[in-house]
Amino acid sequence: MTTSTVLITGTSSGIGLEAAVAAARAGWYTVATMRDTAKAGALRAAAEAAGVADLVEIRRLDVTDPDSAAACVAAVVADHGALHAVINNAGAGHVGTLEVDGVEAARRVMEVNFFGVLNVTAAAMPHLRATGGRLVAVTSVGGVVGQPFNEAYCAAKFAVEGYLESLTPVAATVGVSVTVVEPAAVASEFVANVGVPDDRSELLERMGPYTPALEAYLARTAGAFANAQSAADAAAAVVAVLTAERPAPRVQTSDAARAFIAGKLADPDGTRVVGVTSTWVA
Repeated sequence: MTTSTVLITGTSSGIGLEAAVAAARAGWYTVATMRDTAKAGALRAAAEAAGVADLVEIRRLDVTDPDSAAACVAAVVADHGALHAVINNAGAGHVGTLEVDGVEAARRVMEVNFFGVLNVTAAAMPHLRATGGRLVAVTSVGGVVGQPFNEAYCAAKFAVEGYLESLTPVAATVGVSVTVVEPAAVASEFVANVGVPDDRSELLERMGPYTPALEAYLARTAGAFANAQSAADAAAAVVAVLTAERPAPRVQTSDAARAFIAGKLADPDGTRVVGVTSTWVA
């Protein structure tokens, strides 16, 4: 039997790295992509340690560049004959607020988190149609519940969720299943890449009148991430979607994630969610 091929974006660390190793351990030939392949050392070491180095291939893909996405997908299909699944995992966080950061900061976050998913998906869909494949995107509970000082990030994840929820029934008519996977807090390098330095004095000073609220938010968030799910556990939920007989359109990676978004989905006028998130900045 020919080994099925999955392409995963954003695999230099965190959920992406763990998903690449887990997919290979599950028997998938895994094309692990990242913008800077000089950062592939941790993935190579993890694949070696897991005994799956022969099933993990590292390629460059910049999700913000549609030509890079198209070229990478085309090369994978040319080299391996088919593409059976895509996991859109690449993402970038941002902590800030519109008045201070401006629209361009939000636009940059959207380019990675939203248009990056579209660039890869557009390139992959013809090949997923050919194999009756699976399209997966790692979003976030922040794609369901808006969170203070995560305006741009949540907006991008909301956009991915809305886009793929709309695409799901259309893709099903041509044999492609679509699933969004929603982690809550995950212990990974992503937390270090959202623009919150160890020395937060400059960030707090830049926030001007929003400084007290940001101080409260950072204190609350530090507590949340102290009990974060491991990247390996979150990745296991992602990879399970690849092998599920009939994967759900929306999957959470933990009980905490399920409980958190349940509050939003049962909150038609929004007062419950805003009541909770308001305590984060008080």
